[in-house]
Amino acid sequence: MGREAQPLEDTVRELIAPSVEAMGFDLVRVRLLGGGRNRTLQVMAERTDGTMDLDACAELSRGISAVLDVADPIPGGYALEVSSPGLDRPLVRPDDFRRFAGHEAKIELKVARDGRKRFRGEIAGVEGADVLLSLKAEDGSGEVRLPLAEIGEAKLVLTDALIAASLKGAKDDHGRDGAATDLDAGPERPKARRKA
Repeated sequence: MGREAQPLEDTVRELIAPSVEAMGFDLVRVRLLGGGRNRTLQVMAERTDGTMDLDACAELSRGISAVLDVADPIPGGYALEVSSPGLDRPLVRPDDFRRFAGHEAKIELKVARDGRKRFRGEIAGVEGADVLLSLKAEDGSGEVRLPLAEIGEAKLVLTDALIAASLKGAKDDHGRDGAATDLDAGPERPKARRKA
């Protein structure tokens, strides 16, 4: 299923966001993937401190299922998949780009701009409604401004620097409260079968 699922994804996001936030999580992304009997509703979320573990995924899955059972926004059957965004996470919110400034990202625009849709470089920050990206040498040079509204897909690139930053964060988190982080087990993906 392509981007024609966007209005349904937006509806699901609006339905589940209040419950997700009330449970202490930030909703990162909602996607409806596949078609026919093999559809998957993918929900990526994390605690407000950026961590996520299997128990949290299971708790969130139960909460989301309860909302979807009542509202019933998706016709037909689908599998619900609740996961952490993982280390090479999608970047969808302005705060994602702010949080990961200094790290490498791949960004694809919805529509080509000056004959180009794909960009790769270091996130330099967010200014107003634009993401600032310092391009890698092979992609040109200098900094580009990419309007958030025009970004179709964006994700972090798995680099040694990203891994080192995550390890440092995991060490800090374990030292502070013993909580597990995304890096401990990778993306968690408990699945619940929905509506046959």
